[in-house]
Amino acid sequence: MNTTTNTISPATTNETMNTSQAVITTNTTEQITTNVITTIGNLTTSTITDQNNSTMSMSTGYMAFDPFNYRCSKALLLPVISEATWNPGVRAFLYLVALLWCFLAVAIIADIFMCSIEKITSKTRKIRVALQGGGAEVREVKVWNDTVANLSLLALGTSAPEILLSVIEIVGNNFQAGDLGPGTIVGSASFNLLVISAICIMSIPGGDVRRINNMKVFAVTAFSCIFAYVWLIIVLVGISPGRVEIWEAFITLLFFPLLIVIAFLAEKNFFIKCKQGNTDNRYTVNDEENTGMALSDRKSYYQDASKDGEPKGKDNPSFDDIEVNDAKVPAIVIEHHEHETDDEDNMHKPKKDEVKNAAKLMMRNHNHNSGYYRINAIRRLSGSKRIIPTKKQNIREIYDLVKLSEKATRYKDASEGGVKPVIEFTSPTVAVLESQGQVRIGIRRSGNIAPPVSVRVETGDGSAQEGSDYKEYNDIIHFAANEELQEVFIDIIDDDEWEEDEIFFVRLSAVPGQVFAFGEHTICEVTIIDDDEPGLLRFAKPSIIVRGSASRIKIPVQRVNGADGNISVKWKTKDISAKHGKDYDGGEGELKFVSGETNKFIVIPLLGTNNEKRERDDSFEVELGQCTGGAELGKLNRTIVTIVNDKEFVGMVGRIMSRTFSYLDEIEDTSYIDQFKNAMNVNGGNIEEATFVDYIFHFLTFIWKIIFAFIPPVHFLGGWPTFLISLAMIGFLTALIGDLASLFGCLIGLEDSITAITLVALGTSMPDTFASKTAALMERYADSSVGNVTGSNSVNVFLGLGLPWVIASIYWEAKGSTFQVPVGSLVFSVILYTIAAVIALSLLVIRRNVKFFGNAELGGPTAGKITCGVIFITLWVLYVLFSALQAKKIISFQI
Repeated sequence: MNTTTNTISPATTNETMNTSQAVITTNTTEQITTNVITTIGNLTTSTITDQNNSTMSMSTGYMAFDPFNYRCSKALLLPVISEATWNPGVRAFLYLVALLWCFLAVAIIADIFMCSIEKITSKTRKIRVALQGGGAEVREVKVWNDTVANLSLLALGTSAPEILLSVIEIVGNNFQAGDLGPGTIVGSASFNLLVISAICIMSIPGGDVRRINNMKVFAVTAFSCIFAYVWLIIVLVGISPGRVEIWEAFITLLFFPLLIVIAFLAEKNFFIKCKQGNTDNRYTVNDEENTGMALSDRKSYYQDASKDGEPKGKDNPSFDDIEVNDAKVPAIVIEHHEHETDDEDNMHKPKKDEVKNAAKLMMRNHNHNSGYYRINAIRRLSGSKRIIPTKKQNIREIYDLVKLSEKATRYKDASEGGVKPVIEFTSPTVAVLESQGQVRIGIRRSGNIAPPVSVRVETGDGSAQEGSDYKEYNDIIHFAANEELQEVFIDIIDDDEWEEDEIFFVRLSAVPGQVFAFGEHTICEVTIIDDDEPGLLRFAKPSIIVRGSASRIKIPVQRVNGADGNISVKWKTKDISAKHGKDYDGGEGELKFVSGETNKFIVIPLLGTNNEKRERDDSFEVELGQCTGGAELGKLNRTIVTIVNDKEFVGMVGRIMSRTFSYLDEIEDTSYIDQFKNAMNVNGGNIEEATFVDYIFHFLTFIWKIIFAFIPPVHFLGGWPTFLISLAMIGFLTALIGDLASLFGCLIGLEDSITAITLVALGTSMPDTFASKTAALMERYADSSVGNVTGSNSVNVFLGLGLPWVIASIYWEAKGSTFQVPVGSLVFSVILYTIAAVIALSLLVIRRNVKFFGNAELGGPTAGKITCGVIFITLWVLYVLFSALQAKKIISFQI
């Protein structure tokens, strides 16, 4: 029997000539044969040599291959199996699809990672604060300063893929520098500063603007985002060309905590205090910080108040002085809750839609950090539960208050810097008694008032009908030069039949040839109040809450469904737990309405001089009785007045607010059951608000959602297990993305440096793009959109390059060598970015100080914001173009 042994020596490959050669040796008992297989293109030649040195050659059209060594087969984790026989085009396509799929996976795990960071940075502690009148008060304050949190953990959360990619590449490459990690950091910085800023500038609608609020912190981060890349040039070109010394690596890394310290001191006005003299304010409470609490902090603020009743604000506001824009208490929740329904069973149970819209109102009127918007953007990309609720159109009161709040806090310049005239109604709503015969509607002009201008005014039906309730109006109104106000009068048709209050609309429209801009109020709603009947009398609210320290309570009484004639109604009080003569001065009285009056107040003095000793809430009832003048009582003819202790007042507010926060509770999954439920259902189970795109992304990411549902919930041990496990998952996925990007670039002929600044940089920056745009639209200021970009870019260098440089430089120092870093593509890319960043930041400063751009970083007149957006995007295109040309050696770069 013959025995045979085959030995295959490693093939040698010449990529330039597409030539490979393999030597196969066969050893039998009869002969030794050597077969040399040479492949050139698709032609294979076999040369067989026996033991007598006689040779025989044979050609074939089939390509020989080595399953262990083939084109584009070297990476850290991939390929898992041999792909030697696969078509290169198919391989490239599969790697691209896998790369995009992994981008979605990183986005989802980054959502969990950001939630854990939010949980960690929202931790609070209790302190004792001295009161002005003596004594002390226990207050709850945040452990993490907002600036420190934004530049440390939150920056790590937004930049984790780029930072970990750089670390993993160096460690996996035998501690030698690569192109993918540093290229991704510089490419992401360029995309963030130029493209995301351009999107934010142009996405602000209708002349609105957004300004940087905390300019001191922005100035620090803007300087550092330039200095960080200048420092790279100094290290790689000036101090030690082509290598990084261990001290240079440590200094680069130490710039990260130094940036945090300087930004923190700038926020606290430390440098100003050093000039003006130091003041001891250790025991003062910063009201601005109080109103800037994170959503989770405000949640605990009210929930804790509902438990212990301790007032945590500087003032204990009553419902009358609560503002919608204030972070203390969203009055809309309480107001809407009190008068929405007359059903006693549901009187104190806010409806689900009301609560959701109240939550949306709270979110929109509060400044959020970048992490909040990044989480929402990621959930939109994956079809998961959104943290910004969808507004229900039928909840009109809440929507109107949202608009009023936006108008009160946002500056709008529709005149494009005073160039155009702006025309709008003086008020969006007007009411008129039917018997008055006419309604007056004001139209005002602002902006450029010098030229004459004309506008058309016309009516349209609502529930009121033209011809039977009012007379049609359709005419052109002319503003003379420098005239700012015009009035139109629309006739109201009075009849003798009773009917419910009705509405019609008046709108402004353009006149051909006229150049002007419309303001916010282009439609005016006119309500015709029927006064053919005496009307119904009722209370405005089923219950009223008043602080014990108040001197009186005003109880509103409404006259509806008519206002004709003089009428009156008797009222009386009835003790419940509050006692007449001790807690309040009640009894009986009469409220009179003259013809046309629709609102009056019953005023009852309060006698509670011993408010601090009040141990419980005291209540009394007010009841409407006999009416005169033909008026009748409405359904709501009783109201309950509750007198609460001042310290209990905030607790009561907390109990009401907890109903609103019950919706916000759903934002964070509190158990494994919740996590798997949300992972397995589109939009977290909220099918009503799910869109077609949500379903697509849900099914694309379903497997990832199920895998990540095994990570501990963020409420477990303060969020730290979630933080560490999700960080490890991000590291694994980042290594996978690095392999996929490198192999894809190899298959299509792209260098790692080009792949990094384009495909990988765009993929890792996509969540930031959506997050910044949403923040720009919803926030009052630009800090969470553009302002966050500068801090993130500098952190990427200090931490994303400083950390792997420290690791590699220590490794090579231990081996008695130095850490070598090629300066070609990296330094050229950094120089291009630095030039573009200086131009971009200079343009942002110019925008803030030039009226043509709206005197703000974002938004403004159309021409100005489009011009800036085009400049920013052009800079990014030029950056990518020149970087790619240099990497392809089409243009040379010599140091």
